[in-house]
Amino acid sequence: MSTPQRPLGSGFGPASTAAEVLRGLDLSGRVAIVTGGASGIGLETAWALRDAGARVIVPARDLDRAAAALGPLEGIELEPLDLLDPAGIDGFARRFLASGRPLHLLIHSAGIMACPLTRDARGFEAQFATNHLGHFQLAARLWLALARAGGARVVAVSSWGHRHSPVVLEDPNYQRRPYDRWSAYGQSKTANVLFALALDRRGRAEGVRGFALHPGSIVGTGLDKHLAREELRAAGVLDAQDRPVLDPARNLKTPAQGAATSVWCATSPLLEGLGGVYCENCDVAPLAAPAAAGAQFASRSMGVLPHAVDPGAAEALWQLSERLVFGERRG
Repeated sequence: MSTPQRPLGSGFGPASTAAEVLRGLDLSGRVAIVTGGASGIGLETAWALRDAGARVIVPARDLDRAAAALGPLEGIELEPLDLLDPAGIDGFARRFLASGRPLHLLIHSAGIMACPLTRDARGFEAQFATNHLGHFQLAARLWLALARAGGARVVAVSSWGHRHSPVVLEDPNYQRRPYDRWSAYGQSKTANVLFALALDRRGRAEGVRGFALHPGSIVGTGLDKHLAREELRAAGVLDAQDRPVLDPARNLKTPAQGAATSVWCATSPLLEGLGGVYCENCDVAPLAAPAAAGAQFASRSMGVLPHAVDPGAAEALWQLSERLVFGERRG
């Protein structure tokens, strides 16, 4: 049974930073993989884990750009990876498994948002393929290393945007329905939450626990590159001078604040023995009323909608993902 969606009283909040969450924790000897770890909240996550003593591996499509963003690489390793390239995912996983190292933390921070309709080489819609299927394949291929850790956490960076759509299992790749960039994004973010729930059910006996989270709204990380300035101003995340609006109480955060919930899910002692939950503001999030699904972006109602934490939907998505990625059901 998954952990109930009830806040734990972590002592942290919307304005907490990743460094504050990790203060006093020693992650020496821990190995972490952070996708998207060369930009935005992924970059802040990688830095914070490294500074707390973890050995951090950052997979990236452009290694030179990643190296420039990360700065001094002491404690950080760079590896090539494109989440839209199945063979590349398998190659990355083979190299890591061959090292014989356990994997204590796997943080899925890479993602794309609200892009025009694009498909990968398999015909899969790009947001679903990048945000969910690529990470699904990565976790599956790294499972032996996660189990080897004797206590591992897989953290999926989801979003408030899961309100835009459940996963449409009958047509996840928009082959028979009109494409809408926000519904596609919402579907992929719902998939992140359902993935964490299904992974947690499968992994808890081996000490592998799953978590999903909303990091907050952070402008300037590259995730918003497909949005016009007018859209961002209308959403209330840019002011009239196109400067980011910072108001953690409304989940308008800096990258360091946005990374806080990722590292809290990955390391908090409060979560020992727990899993399968959606978190926000460094705590387990409450269930939200279904009516919140229609809320406008600027209202920023918090909590997780029931469709994203439905065990039946989580299991159905897991089985669909296995068929799409591996062509078979793997149990």
